Amino acid sequence: MKIVTWNINGIRTFKGGIKRALDLLDADIICVQETKVTRDLLDEGSAIVDGYNSYFSYSRGRSGYSGVATYCRDSATPLAAEEGLTGLLTNHDGAVGCYGDQTGFSSEELQLLDNEGRAMITKHRIMCQDQEEKTLAVINVYCPRADPEKPERKQFKLQFYKLLQHRAEAVLKAGSHVIVLGDVNTSHRPLDHCDPCETNEFEENPGRKWLNEFLHNGSPEDVLDEDPKLAPELNSGRFVDTFRLFHPTRTNAFTCWSTLTGARQTNYGTRIDYIFADCKLAEEQFVATDIMPEVEGSDHCPVWGKLSCSVLPSSKPPPLCTRYLPEFVGKQQKLSRFLIKVDQKSSQPEQKIVLPGSQEDDERTENVNPSGANSVKKRLLAADSVIPKGKKTKMQSSSLKPQGNLLSFFKPKAANLKDQEKETTFTSSQSDQKAKTSRDLSAVTPAAAEETEHASDASSQRCTVLDADKQKNTVQPTVAQSKGASLGFWKSVLHGPPPAPSCKVHREPCVLRTFSTDNTFSLRIFV
Repeated sequence: MKIVTWNINGIRTFKGGIKRALDLLDADIICVQETKVTRDLLDEGSAIVDGYNSYFSYSRGRSGYSGVATYCRDSATPLAAEEGLTGLLTNHDGAVGCYGDQTGFSSEELQLLDNEGRAMITKHRIMCQDQEEKTLAVINVYCPRADPEKPERKQFKLQFYKLLQHRAEAVLKAGSHVIVLGDVNTSHRPLDHCDPCETNEFEENPGRKWLNEFLHNGSPEDVLDEDPKLAPELNSGRFVDTFRLFHPTRTNAFTCWSTLTGARQTNYGTRIDYIFADCKLAEEQFVATDIMPEVEGSDHCPVWGKLSCSVLPSSKPPPLCTRYLPEFVGKQQKLSRFLIKVDQKSSQPEQKIVLPGSQEDDERTENVNPSGANSVKKRLLAADSVIPKGKKTKMQSSSLKPQGNLLSFFKPKAANLKDQEKETTFTSSQSDQKAKTSRDLSAVTPAAAEETEHASDASSQRCTVLDADKQKNTVQPTVAQSKGASLGFWKSVLHGPPPAPSCKVHREPCVLRTFSTDNTFSLRIFV
């Protein structure tokens, strides 16, 4: 069995085609990080690769940012797959489970840790040399970077490390082998850095302190003889850096280089991409691990590991597989999937949560309830976010006012009837009425306002004649008479929408459906 991890710095790295790149890596399980692709931008060529099944995790707050994906050969199809570390993004069968103790995290914090699309877990069946069948969980992670200019990101990074450790140890405790691999964004030892500072200061880095706790300090066989209850006292982790297991003293073995200074040519880099394995798996099954600095296309290089065990394919990919997504499933979709019903009563705009310090200031979370969100709603929200901020704010504020009845703009008020009779001319009353109409139309959508304006101009003379007749008669008309006259007048001017045509096949009236993209455009379709 062979496994590979690679930070590709954008899925467009595969310029020659994804299948060709995957075939050249020649591995059963290929984990990539920093795909920089969201669900709405994922194309079929990246999602559906012949001979492989894929699993994607996306950023939900920022486009072109973060993201991980795991490609498995059909001969290594997993039996379960799950996005994220918290379980909040799991709303399907076939999840990996085993979430560990999460009492140290708030519900909001757990959601933010998974919102950036930094983890994908696949669970596989393996056959060991002793013909014993076991399970193996592969945790593909892209750990956050602690930006020096954003101190809050340092805490976010440490919380992600803590959550990752809880999840990995919980899966391991449940009886499955565990591999944690990917871009960890921290070099462990001075040997893993091209220019380490003073040793004492180097070791004081919080990320390195976590690695010292997460990884076993001695040889893998030492931890097998330890009592698990004593492990915390011995400050001995349950996982092993498999590269250092086979190359304990190799220098200049780096996996990441700065592209700004061309540091790759001089090998001035760091080793921050790892394949960690639980101690028992590393001791009994791993046969080799190495880096591939000759593979270019990204500011990182791939890291591969080989195991003596073989992977057993599942008969069917888990539900999270991208080939099951509605946009790639290959079946004709219902028309109702692309249409929404316009609700005139809904006045409150959808609430969006600001990510406090976990991302850029202008980032917004898209899945307030990740477990219940569906792909259609996500796509609509993504389209909504494209609207310029100024225009969008104006539309949302105007939608807070209910849409009024057009007839109410022209009905005279009973309390002001005597005042209207005392007026010398009708011109002043008509100008006041037009001013009131323009104010009230601010509560109507721009399309409706334009239609109303045309109707008002077209019938202004008719309204003047009617009101003049009313002024001549001293008897005030009843409510029923006024309503009947208004309805009769408008029916003579506005004939209403045309009747629905009949279906050419069934000879039945069609049903009107309205598709609305925003407050300025709507499309009516008869189906």
